[in-house]
Amino acid sequence: MIITRSLAWIRLHPVISGFIALVVIALLYKLIVPAAQSYEYVAEPVSRGSVARVVSASGKLRALNTINVGSEISGQVTDVYVDFNSPVTAGQVLARIDPTRIQARVTQARAQVASAQATLAQAEASIIRAQTDFEVQSREFERQKQLADKGFVSKAGIDQARNALANARAALSTARAQAQSGRAQIAQSEAELSSAQLDLNRTRILAPTSGVVINKLVEPGTTVAASFQTPNLFEIAADTSRMQVEASVDEADIGQVRVDQLVRFTVDSYPDDTFVAKVGQIRKSATEEQNVVSYLVILDVDNKEGKLLTGMTANVEIVTGTKTNVLRVPAPAIRFRPRKSDRPDEDKDQQEQSGNSDEEKQKKARTAQIWIAGDDPYEPTRRTVTIGLAGEDFVEIIKGVEEKEKVLVRSRNLENDDDEEEDEFARGNT
Repeated sequence: MIITRSLAWIRLHPVISGFIALVVIALLYKLIVPAAQSYEYVAEPVSRGSVARVVSASGKLRALNTINVGSEISGQVTDVYVDFNSPVTAGQVLARIDPTRIQARVTQARAQVASAQATLAQAEASIIRAQTDFEVQSREFERQKQLADKGFVSKAGIDQARNALANARAALSTARAQAQSGRAQIAQSEAELSSAQLDLNRTRILAPTSGVVINKLVEPGTTVAASFQTPNLFEIAADTSRMQVEASVDEADIGQVRVDQLVRFTVDSYPDDTFVAKVGQIRKSATEEQNVVSYLVILDVDNKEGKLLTGMTANVEIVTGTKTNVLRVPAPAIRFRPRKSDRPDEDKDQQEQSGNSDEEKQKKARTAQIWIAGDDPYEPTRRTVTIGLAGEDFVEIIKGVEEKEKVLVRSRNLENDDDEEEDEFARGNT
């Protein structure tokens, strides 16, 4: 009866009946067929290969041995014989300081030496005269003494001869003392001459070693003042075929750095080239800047091609650990978490693990959660894996997955034409 009435009503109202039928069909379609998702997960396969753990830092290139060449005397620079990047050899004249004033000192010192030598010659002549007089007086005293013993000379005559002998002895001592003073005067004058001659030689600024001039701080006409400290005039890189990188490593990473570790670095001048170095020294003195503590690590660099120049900024990666032919997953897979709607059992699992002991917590620190792609792209399976060496690009997996299984690494928004990654889910946030 109800069906008969319904059919009769449909025949009387065909337009309204058709509209109601369309609405019912649309509702049924919406309930039966799921709505298209606005996102999808990107998966990558588990593979075998190398894993490298690196410490990133930055630093400046320096010459292996940089020598500052200065001046020990004051004066005006009259000549400069080298320029930037000039190759020099040990002993080569780099510049010259006006020698006029110092040359006058040398002349004066030589005159003082000559005067002292003349004084010494006079003193030595006086010694000869005094010696002769002393010998004459000695013989005369002996004669007077013999005559006195025979009674031919009075006591006054003996006293007079003795007095003459004493005066001759005193004159000889005085002459010898004057000669000694003359020798001392000569030594002093010669020392002053040597000092003046040394300063004269220092007016010629010489290269202490062979190398390349990397900095020039003086020009002709510059006045050099060396009163309180030695002014630097040039900087010479002794050997540019070998250089150093002074890298500043954060205190959180310095514990992983060891001497002789492999280092890769790039410079802005050659962005497509990767240079190789090794850790040569770890400075134990800390540097603090804006409450950030870092340590200086010295890297030894081979620069036989001559591409690297002092002062370049190096972007450094210190390889602190490597493993080859190990099972690995992309590093983002360790951090990535699917949308909360696609992992409904996670809260339950977390409650079960909330009362872990210390041993279990330590074990948990060596494990990680990754998500395996399933048949349904929006129903991934969570997997607990044991991790080994963690690198910047890949993480070693000791156990928990098989090779070629696909792990989720990020989420992609299908509504963006440029196919940009959704950062919120790529970071693993809910």
